[in-house]
Amino acid sequence: MHEKQKAFKRPPRKHTPKGLEILYEDRDIVVVEKTDGLLTVGTEKIKENTAHFLVNEYVRKGNPKSRNRAYIVHRLDKETSGILVFAKSEEVKEFLQKNWPGTQKKYVAVLSGTLKEKEGLVTSFLLENSVHRMYSVQKSETGKRSKTAYRVLKESEHFSLVEIDLLTGRKHQIRVHMADKGCPVAGDKKYGVKGQGVKRLCLHAASLTLVHPFTKESMTFESEIPPYFHNVMCKKLEPAEDVKTVDPAPRVSAPSATANKTAGGKKPRKTNAQRKAAALKRAKKDQRRK
Repeated sequence: MHEKQKAFKRPPRKHTPKGLEILYEDRDIVVVEKTDGLLTVGTEKIKENTAHFLVNEYVRKGNPKSRNRAYIVHRLDKETSGILVFAKSEEVKEFLQKNWPGTQKKYVAVLSGTLKEKEGLVTSFLLENSVHRMYSVQKSETGKRSKTAYRVLKESEHFSLVEIDLLTGRKHQIRVHMADKGCPVAGDKKYGVKGQGVKRLCLHAASLTLVHPFTKESMTFESEIPPYFHNVMCKKLEPAEDVKTVDPAPRVSAPSATANKTAGGKKPRKTNAQRKAAALKRAKKDQRRK
């Protein structure tokens, strides 16, 4: 067993990456805190506004001719915030990826609803459909075995703050497993519920423990829970229910005879026009009587 060593934040220096906080740095690795909404790596359309690009520029100190590089070790979803580790050499990258299954990865999430079991383990095989949506099955020859442990930290009327231990690292694993439990991650537009007013995916990579590639010591990096998570927990937001949308009723010139009563058998309230017409009719009757 390696002795754990708490990693402290490095002192600030002049050249720092925009949109990223450096949690730790030495000659082998760079540990950063990624904000939500930022890609880990580039795509065909987005090249520069990514965590990898920003860290790459950081280790090069703004010099495009520098041979320094940042190597991708793992990834976080664009919507997920938290701890990311980059290597400074190909050798370090290979070491970290080879030992990645033994890395301890803890997340904090706000879930929609409350869990019946306050602590547990979710296991399934994860598969991906044609529209890149992941889903769980209990038996599969092609799916990837996935395990997620969770523990409830705090509950409010409609939300739960939970600590999650990612025992395997599959695509969208936490999001799918929490949705399987009936309590999707708050703000999850892909696997969650809509209409809660939550502005971001409430999933944060809060702690990561790894073996350092050079010293072979166990190091733990930590990131604080985003303040927005506490705001969501404090708000009394009513989770949206699964209801079918109904097409609006067609406009009609006048109500039919059969539609002149409500479900309870009571007559609906008259409009101003109807009341005026009735008053005019009564006035004419009174004149005839005179």
